[in-house]
Amino acid sequence: MTDIEIANTIQLKPIGEIAAKLGIDSDMLEFYGKYKAKLPLSLIDENRLREKHLILVSAISPTPAGEGKTTVSIGLTEGLNRIGKKTTVVLREPSLGPVFGIKGGATGGGYSQVLPMEDINLHFTGDFNAVEKAHNLLAALIDNNIQSKTTSLGIDPRTVTWKRVMDMNDRSLRHIIVGLGGTASGIPRETGFDITAASEVMAILCLSEDFADLKERLGNIFIGYTYDKQPIYARDLKANGAMAALLKEAIKPNLVQTIEGNPAIIHGGPFANIAQGTNSIIATKMGLSLSDFVVTEAGFGFDLGAEKFFDIKCVKAGLSPSAVVLVATVRALKYHGGVKMDALKEENKEALRKGMENLEKHVENMKKFNICPIVALNRFVTDTDAEIELIADKCRQLEVPMEVADVWAQGGKGAEKLARLTAKVAEQCVCRLHPLYDWNWSIEKKVETIAKEIYGAAAIDYTSQAKNDLKKIISLGLDKLPVCIAKTQKSLSDNPKLLGRPKDFIVTVRQIEIASGAGFVIPITGDIMRMPGLPDSPSAERIDVDKEGRISGLF
Repeated sequence: MTDIEIANTIQLKPIGEIAAKLGIDSDMLEFYGKYKAKLPLSLIDENRLREKHLILVSAISPTPAGEGKTTVSIGLTEGLNRIGKKTTVVLREPSLGPVFGIKGGATGGGYSQVLPMEDINLHFTGDFNAVEKAHNLLAALIDNNIQSKTTSLGIDPRTVTWKRVMDMNDRSLRHIIVGLGGTASGIPRETGFDITAASEVMAILCLSEDFADLKERLGNIFIGYTYDKQPIYARDLKANGAMAALLKEAIKPNLVQTIEGNPAIIHGGPFANIAQGTNSIIATKMGLSLSDFVVTEAGFGFDLGAEKFFDIKCVKAGLSPSAVVLVATVRALKYHGGVKMDALKEENKEALRKGMENLEKHVENMKKFNICPIVALNRFVTDTDAEIELIADKCRQLEVPMEVADVWAQGGKGAEKLARLTAKVAEQCVCRLHPLYDWNWSIEKKVETIAKEIYGAAAIDYTSQAKNDLKKIISLGLDKLPVCIAKTQKSLSDNPKLLGRPKDFIVTVRQIEIASGAGFVIPITGDIMRMPGLPDSPSAERIDVDKEGRISGLF
């Protein structure tokens, strides 16, 4: 059966019953129908966070199809609840771009899903829409001020980098001209659209602690310069109040349920290559306030999502995970061993051995943060016992515990062994997170530390554009912000063609962007796509709805 067919066989519980498992009275919920609700920020209890266990799920460098971090995160949550651990899974919200494009949604799969999956993967509670509107309000205010004859701040339109956003894959909007149509229609200038998940407003929402913090961060968004070279921020346009008003409901986490009727909190959805790639601080703290265990994930491989989770989110929020679960798959390891995508189902122990260099590097990286590591092998039906045993042998050599997770086919039952291992490691772990770098270091030192320690680079090169950007960042006093390096997820390096464990490569920083509202700078390596296009046969062509309102073709 497909994911949606499996989901349609499940009798959902009213969201009030799910809230009751967390000790929440229904009167405190803001209902969005029978099966979705917003949670008030008052439920967060900062005093209870340290006594709880935060489990991060990451992955090795993925294949184009992904390795199932969300599916494993949900299955592990089911497994932990099955063995008597009060656990909530806390995830990002899906973007419509992948839903209608090629990769699919972000609600798990098979018998390891969060529900109602159609609602979550489509409009959900409107959070993405609110982020989109807040972002585009600022874009409109910028162009309005440039056009104004009475309240103009003297913004030089050539320095404005703030684009517009929409939650859809539409390559034709990547580069556009606005302001055409005569003097009444504005000042013509080049701009474009990014997908909503790439908005700095999304990153801000997910790093804000409360309404006051949200409003201040929105005001700190860097816009550009005036003609006399003075920096302009969103607060100078008096934009942050109205932007925060549009996000009044979006800042509240969303409560839904897993396929086995356990609590799931889903909130925010920033990209993992140009932003922090994880759900909101508020959602994570909400889960820790209400449960004994929280399972969460960070986007793409450990080198992207997990590094940013630790060095940006955890440092900002004062969080320290009790364990990290690294998801690996037989197919991904064979892919890193040189096997083409169409041959990954065939047993190939030689390629598997070669590809395990990628696993080895990610395990080394996990240990650099002083967090207890675990490997979870996400099992596919094509995996052979011989291949699985090879990976188990490698994990024993690396001195990292491993369990097989068969969660797509079996749900929580297929994760019970992994759950017992995870609970044991988390409860016995006495380590505290050791960030890779100090925010007060220079930007060059922070970039060098990540590139050499996590990616395995030999050296870092800066283009003339990046060097000029660095001077600008220092002049603005933003050089003490953490770095959120943007690079391909397909390789440990900045070259997507270098699979496995590349060595002796040079990372080239092409430019450094400012995300002063989110509170980080973004060194750009490689070619990062912020507005994806649709494939030749997009998923949208297969999605339909019948006269009863039942959706089909959604995964």
